[in-house]
Amino acid sequence: MKILLVCSKAFYDKLDYFKKELECLGHDVSMPNRYDAPKFNVPKGDTDTFALWKAEKIKHSEEVIKNMDAILVLNYDKNGQKNYIGGAAFLEIYDAFRLGKKIFFINALPDGILKDELIAFKPTIINGDLKLIK
Repeated sequence: MKILLVCSKAFYDKLDYFKKELECLGHDVSMPNRYDAPKFNVPKGDTDTFALWKAEKIKHSEEVIKNMDAILVLNYDKNGQKNYIGGAAFLEIYDAFRLGKKIFFINALPDGILKDELIAFKPTIINGDLKLIK
């Protein structure tokens, strides 16, 4: 299965582990947008430049998801929020749903204003068990 890892940049330190483990299980794994350069220079200055840059990243993610069978969301605790999902990750989850891809979460869905939408996407919660990805 072709799987895209999706997560907050705060969890990038976990990605190599998941890539290795999933590949050992026979999956083809793609890393998140900007994984190779998570701290490269984000455009500073005017809002329009930043907005164009951010829109490009969001569109790129959609193109990547089109070529995947599934996404695996690494949702860990961040800044006191249990099982955190950021805005960009939510958009990637939505794209996967809209494109008919399988959606897996490493941990339970977070509570919050988007929980109803996340439930509607019918993800599979694997509770850390990568063998459940099929």
